[in-house]
Amino acid sequence: MAVSVTLPALGESVTEGTVTRWLKQIGETVEADEPLLEVSTDKVDTEIPSPAAGVLLEIVVAEDETVEVGARLAVIGAPEAVPTAPGPVVTAPATAARTPEAQVLDAQVPAAREPVAQTPAAPAPVPAPAPDPAPAPAPAAPRPAVEAPPVQALATQVPGRDVPEEPSSLRGRTVGMSRIRRIIGDSLKKALQEQAQLTTVVEVDVTRLMRLRERVKEDFAVREGVKLSPLPFFILAAAQTLKAHPVINARINEGEGTVTYFDEENIGIAVDTPKGLMTPVIKRAGDLTVAGIARTTLDMATRARDGSLRPDDVSGATFTISNTGSRGALFDTVIVPPGQAAILGIGATVKRPAVVEADGGTVIGVRDLVHLSLSYDHRLVDGADAARYLVAVRTLLEAAPFADDLLPLGDR
Repeated sequence: MAVSVTLPALGESVTEGTVTRWLKQIGETVEADEPLLEVSTDKVDTEIPSPAAGVLLEIVVAEDETVEVGARLAVIGAPEAVPTAPGPVVTAPATAARTPEAQVLDAQVPAAREPVAQTPAAPAPVPAPAPDPAPAPAPAAPRPAVEAPPVQALATQVPGRDVPEEPSSLRGRTVGMSRIRRIIGDSLKKALQEQAQLTTVVEVDVTRLMRLRERVKEDFAVREGVKLSPLPFFILAAAQTLKAHPVINARINEGEGTVTYFDEENIGIAVDTPKGLMTPVIKRAGDLTVAGIARTTLDMATRARDGSLRPDDVSGATFTISNTGSRGALFDTVIVPPGQAAILGIGATVKRPAVVEADGGTVIGVRDLVHLSLSYDHRLVDGADAARYLVAVRTLLEAAPFADDLLPLGDR
């Protein structure tokens, strides 16, 4: 009995997908739940498993074709149902074996395999006598050879560059735009066209937080099995603060004239991958601990980079965080994703002199400082709303009340 393979629902608001690669070919055996093909959507690239065991009888949708959810992709059936149409027979001369290149050429030019009637060749015309050659010019005096410095040597001459980077292989090339890059571009362009976006920035003194992290990170790694980076603290502070600032954790329902204020803090985390930007979602982040967020963040980032995210992993975000500070950026004016009211950008944490209160007076001290930027849809979020939210996040981070999550009772 033949079984149709259809494009399943691949997450919230996903209506179509593009077949990027068939993992099986017609006539090959496939087991139930074995990956059959890869599909790309505006949310994630994912594998579609076979719904039954059997043989791939038919491929309905070719690679690079886009179809809607529910469309038939292929047919799985019994082995005896595989078509057995004979292919053309090519006879090679007995005196020489055909090379693979010649076989490809034969396949591309069928006429080369047909016998051709021999006709007498026309006599070749007699060539006219060639003129006497002109005398060769005297050789020019040799110029002294100048050896061009290698690229790496040139790079080391640039002021301020101690470690030169290798030139990219893309220099001087024109290449096709990947599907994921087109999707990202279209989505961000749509967001900018439909929203009134604005950005507000605050500076946060995270010295106390960095000291707490330094104090507990070794024990944390042993106990939890993951490294403790600063990011989970920022995610937890941002998520918990959303509970008291619902306008930041909301969505405008276009065409309905309504606003949905979410009762969950589902935080999308922008992850830089070889294929492009992916945004897996930490569900109910406001109810997790620092350790829970650290484990989930590592799992999501790892699976985003190795391509094993599921559709549910990238669906349902109510708010997004972009940690470009991990790449050295001071701060960003990040773009709010469609269907959300705001996005938080985390800049690089740097040591700088700052004015601090000490013993009833002010002094200059070396502090760990970071910029937080909140981009928001001004149709829903006012500048005062954004400032109140950012100040609340700053207050939480500067107080660093996370010891209960990280230290044994006697060490708090």
